[in-house]
Amino acid sequence: MPSQVNQPLPSGYVLNGYRIDKPLSSGGFSIVYLAYDESQTPFAIKEYLPASLALRAEGTEVHIDDPANIAAFRHGLKCFFEEGRSLALIAHPNVVRVENFFRANETCYMVMQYVRGRTLQFHIQRNRAEFTETFMRRIFIHLMNGLREVHANKLLHLDIKPANVYIAMDGRPVLLDFGAARITLSDEPMKLKPMYTAGFAAPEQYNFEPTRLGPWSDIYSVGATMYTCISGTPPQAADARMEKDRLIPLRTLAREAYSDELYSIVEMCLELDHLKRPQTAFELQKLLMIEPQDTGRKGFFDTLNKPISKFFTK
Repeated sequence: MPSQVNQPLPSGYVLNGYRIDKPLSSGGFSIVYLAYDESQTPFAIKEYLPASLALRAEGTEVHIDDPANIAAFRHGLKCFFEEGRSLALIAHPNVVRVENFFRANETCYMVMQYVRGRTLQFHIQRNRAEFTETFMRRIFIHLMNGLREVHANKLLHLDIKPANVYIAMDGRPVLLDFGAARITLSDEPMKLKPMYTAGFAAPEQYNFEPTRLGPWSDIYSVGATMYTCISGTPPQAADARMEKDRLIPLRTLAREAYSDELYSIVEMCLELDHLKRPQTAFELQKLLMIEPQDTGRKGFFDTLNKPISKFFTK
């Protein structure tokens, strides 16, 4: 069934006590809205609405025209709901907070903390000159704290990329948009093929080998995100690399001077063989915390402790 164009919920519509203001983003899997509760607190509400399976041409109800899609839609709905339940257990400053989740309009909704700030993608496009080595290490050390918490709750993100990392107004990096997760580190068979973003997805996501997916899969995406921060462009997609690896060395793309250690860390994360990557977020975090040999010891870690917002001047 070809993808359809789903209409968002109308502005002003009250959804389980939340007033829809406007859509923030939409994709093949979901629509995210800005909404307010009765106290005018803003929230981001994600609606499960896979365009390949269901349609909302008007109004609020979701319809499935093809009976063959009913089973897949319901299974995805169940996974989305269980994902909301799992994410609601995570309370961490570097992971977007899930405040509520419920069913309505024949689908499911996840109510998340509304993070004020800009995506890492925005800063790559506007402020890449600010991406010093200290900033790079600082932001990803903190981001690994959040990813460690995600993995500790037996979840994988599987769609880490600059557009899914927010720099909050207070300078915190916040991992968000778990729309591709739907994967748990449990023994339950995986029935939904994970979504992925070319350039950031690990090779095992393309091959759809569930038994090979793990924290190291998210580590590949983190490496691709760091690569993009430094180079300004994503690395060659993993499926193409498996056919002929033409990954451009980061050293030739960097506009700023970075240490050999940082280049090596990124390259290690981008290994096609998952066994050659850091196996956990904690392992990567430890590598990022090691002081590079070509950086003077005086003041390096003091600078790491400065608020991230100090690095963004625009």
